[in-house]
Amino acid sequence: MTYISLSFEVHQPHRLNREFPYQGGEYIDYELNHSTFNKISEKCYHPATETILDKLDEHKNEFKVSFSISGVFLEQCEMWDPDLLELFKNLAETKNVEFLCQTYYHSLSSLYEAKDDFVEQVKMHSGTMRDLIGYTPTFFENSEFLYNNEIAELAKSLGFKGIFTEGIPRILGWRSPNYVYRHGDMPVLLRNYQLTDDIGFRFSSRWWGEYPLTADKYAAWLSNTRGDCINIFMDYETLGEHHWADTGILEFLRYLPDEILKYDHLSFLTPSEIVDVCDPVGEIDVGVFDTISWADLERDTSCWLGNEMQIACYEKLKRMEKKVKKTKNPELIAMWGRLGISDHLYYLFTSGGSPGEVHSYFSPYNSPIDAFVIYYSILSDFERRIDLSQ
Repeated sequence: MTYISLSFEVHQPHRLNREFPYQGGEYIDYELNHSTFNKISEKCYHPATETILDKLDEHKNEFKVSFSISGVFLEQCEMWDPDLLELFKNLAETKNVEFLCQTYYHSLSSLYEAKDDFVEQVKMHSGTMRDLIGYTPTFFENSEFLYNNEIAELAKSLGFKGIFTEGIPRILGWRSPNYVYRHGDMPVLLRNYQLTDDIGFRFSSRWWGEYPLTADKYAAWLSNTRGDCINIFMDYETLGEHHWADTGILEFLRYLPDEILKYDHLSFLTPSEIVDVCDPVGEIDVGVFDTISWADLERDTSCWLGNEMQIACYEKLKRMEKKVKKTKNPELIAMWGRLGISDHLYYLFTSGGSPGEVHSYFSPYNSPIDAFVIYYSILSDFERRIDLSQ
């Protein structure tokens, strides 16, 4: 039997006020975030979630999925789309959906030398999931799949039964990502990025030799893939936003469970269920200086920390931690968290090629330079506010 885990990353950042360096005002552009959230909710979140609920009801215990929802996404759900929050609660009530834990602010706090904030954010996220969704996560997925041995050990110490990361040749060598691995006694699941990207990046690409990708074709690929488990993990926005409805992506989603379940040797399980039934076949060893992620071609930290602008902002934000927490001001501490959302550094990426095109697609700014001016101005003003509050 080969087990399929189908998982979705659900996250929207708090985009910054593009006029702040010139006009001051709020740090966060709430109007832009509201309109963006509503647009994507209409195109993706509602239709995709309703489709998944329909398929869960149709297939009962045979179809299972998992979600990793950032805390800042849940904040926006509460503000702007409580009906969507209800849909996620409905998913939890099916008992066939697993919700994973991550950092509340979808941050890079796991890379800080001091891990206090990382631990706080993980606990904050877990509590928020319990309070808003009625679900306490037991499996961990770090922001952007950032992973090294230290992160795995921290997740283990926090009581998680397993952790996700990227199944790349750099850590696997000749081995396949389609098995459970471990670091020490911590089970590690690896994303099959090639099969994931067939949907996430190539689904609507007419230049692709496999276009069009249909549910029966994809299920056949899975059926011919060797291994104990195949982990498909993509941005939820793939379903209607990155690929619009007229590409057929939502129909693909609707028929995919049907086609996969036609094969007797394929079965859906959640990540926690997979590590319960599959024994690890080997060790994954990733040192702190070799940290991996699922971002770009390099799949390392260079997506956020690859140039001097990114490092300057990252270090400035990180240095504020002790000062802002010393204030014990909940509003200041929450704003510091929002300014630590990894997307702010993502928008400062300056390399070209296809990764640069992807970064530009997501960025609300005219250029990485504009993004830097805005972000650094806000960080500097925020640091001044912290100093004045003490």
